[in-house]
Amino acid sequence: MRTLLVEFGMGSSLRRGDYTQAAKRAVQDALWHNSINLAELFGFEKTDMQIRLDVGVQVPDAVDADALKAVFPYGDVDVHVTKGGLDVPRPEGEGNPTIMANVALSVGFAMEKSDG
Repeated sequence: MRTLLVEFGMGSSLRRGDYTQAAKRAVQDALWHNSINLAELFGFEKTDMQIRLDVGVQVPDAVDADALKAVFPYGDVDVHVTKGGLDVPRPEGEGNPTIMANVALSVGFAMEKSDG
């Protein structure tokens, strides 16, 4: 894959303690703030997009990668979840922490490098 674009996002789960929901919101944050016609610019179909999704949360095993893939309307998505993000404890010390997830979307296509 030749990476052409990288976008970043942040999402949270305020009360439910849901790492997947926080990650989904981070993906939506990255996607919904852009309208880039990358496929058309290079003469590809949108389904040809190759997307690497890097997700950072405090409990990586609690993220459903398939649920994150379902957020994308097209493209071949490869999900990588690692330790990152932030869990913010409740001031009173009870209940689920506020979960913050960070994502980076790297978008590209299978293309050859030019000599120019």
